[in-house]
Amino acid sequence: LFFMSTVWNTKYGTRRVRENPPTLEEAIAAAQGLTDDVAQQAEVAAELMGVDVADVLAHMPKPVVIAKNASLVQVASRTGASRTVLVERKVSRRRVI
Repeated sequence: LFFMSTVWNTKYGTRRVRENPPTLEEAIAAAQGLTDDVAQQAEVAAELMGVDVADVLAHMPKPVVIAKNASLVQVASRTGASRTVLVERKVSRRRVI
């Protein structure tokens, strides 16, 4: 892995800060949070990583198909962490006589 190190001169002396570039999975997750279009996600992740778009497309997860009667809902817990829940609605068909 490639780690960058920068040196800051402060009034307390020099400080070294190590910067870790994002992993490919982290870049893809960040891109998925920005847009729903897969091509744009690949472009954003490639720009974050500084690699070619074709390399990112090879690692992109396959899109998940959601049924017509299902919807995604964001749920937040008491701790502030949010998660996505898939909610499916079943239509009940009643016979009217």
